[in-house]
Amino acid sequence: MIPWRRHRRRTPALSERELADTWQLVSVLLDYPDEALLARLPDLRAVAAQLPGEVAQPLTAFLDHLAGSDLTDLQSEYVDTFDVTRRCALHLTYFLHGDTRKRGVALVQFKQTYRHAGVVLGDEDSELPDHLSVVLEFGASVDRDAAWKLLNDHRVGIELLRAALDDRSSPWRHVIAALRATLPPLEGDDHEALARLIAEGPPQEEVGIDQAPYAMDPALYEPGGASSGVTDLGQTIPVGASR
Repeated sequence: MIPWRRHRRRTPALSERELADTWQLVSVLLDYPDEALLARLPDLRAVAAQLPGEVAQPLTAFLDHLAGSDLTDLQSEYVDTFDVTRRCALHLTYFLHGDTRKRGVALVQFKQTYRHAGVVLGDEDSELPDHLSVVLEFGASVDRDAAWKLLNDHRVGIELLRAALDDRSSPWRHVIAALRATLPPLEGDDHEALARLIAEGPPQEEVGIDQAPYAMDPALYEPGGASSGVTDLGQTIPVGASR
């Protein structure tokens, strides 16, 4: 049982279209920056401009940063932030479970959630199922309610990510600010859980996820094969596209 699981607000405050566009934008902007991303800046700005102010403002601030930055510098900063600094991990289960056996079970549960919605992730080189960009794309294009639950189950982890990015004055803090604006605020003992995570960090264990149930039971997360109605989440739905 997740100790800080809360459903503070059962439905999002944004409209269905606004939420989908915000989550898709955040998903795109949390991915590794490349030339294709910079080429899409005019389209991304157009989508952000149509969103409510609480999400449009931080997204526009980050898009301004992209427009004024060198791509090589952006890529180096991205790696230093998300791949090197563990407190800035984009994998939601890491904050709750660290690199422990329990994280393996949690990863399987993410995959089961996707499969229940008729989704199979891309090839074996795709991101882990708990990567924030994957969860948000899933919510924007496939199943809003299932993604809403996953995000709220890991709400304190998102808050820890926000705090870590703020500490670094990272430009990606604006992207997480937009995501936070779509989610309920922390309540009650969430604050205690957050303070504990900040002080102690995620759980530690000598055995990593390579020896966890996630690796030991592939039958739990094999792709749906020839089954009808299965979506490949690797085929990204364009930002602003109709659902």
